[in-house]
Amino acid sequence: MHADLERVIALQQLDSKAAAARRRLADAPDRDSAFDARLDAVTQAIADAKAKLAANQEARRAIEKEVAVHQGRLSKYRDQAMAVKTNQEYHAIQHEIAHAQGEIKKYEDEVLERMVEADELTAALKAADAQLAAERKTIEAERRKAQAEDAETQASLDALSAQRAAIVGAIDKRVLAIYDIAFARRQGVAVAEAKDGICTICHVRLRPQVFNDVRRNEAIVQCDSCQRILYFVPAPAQTQAS
Repeated sequence: MHADLERVIALQQLDSKAAAARRRLADAPDRDSAFDARLDAVTQAIADAKAKLAANQEARRAIEKEVAVHQGRLSKYRDQAMAVKTNQEYHAIQHEIAHAQGEIKKYEDEVLERMVEADELTAALKAADAQLAAERKTIEAERRKAQAEDAETQASLDALSAQRAAIVGAIDKRVLAIYDIAFARRQGVAVAEAKDGICTICHVRLRPQVFNDVRRNEAIVQCDSCQRILYFVPAPAQTQAS
């Protein structure tokens, strides 16, 4: 194989690996934002649970005030019942007493409902607190793992850069210029395999003479359509039966 063709193939492999490494590193801020969003969601759930519990307690206090008001009226009506002189007055005061008792019963039932609801809300708040603690622990572990992976990726990227420099230094400048132009114009893919008479990247059929030249791997040959540098991978030799 032509020495510079072999080098640009290796260079493309290094550049592709480096591009993937840079994408992984570039994703770090989004990953951190996702971690923060997960924590925010659980924190908001706790805030919502606390707000609901506070509203429940406020509503319960308001109902208890109503109970106290009607209990005061009931006490007053009972005192008045002791002083009535006619059946009409007695029946009237009994009506008021029954009404007050009914109101007290209604509000006491509402207090019980709020108490049951408070128990449920307290349990939900406790569960949300536990979830937050667990989520923090999980995210801290995931952050440490991601940071370690980032460090490995950066180290790999540094090693790739060193390897690239060595290869670039050995390539003919004209060949390197061809590679660089194709790399810039073709989204980082400057080298392509030719197979069955076709460029496997742009999928355009090559002229027979061009494909024959590529098959020999003895020169730098570019695709007429996409201008990528082409190479050919021979079929593996078949082992003859003994």
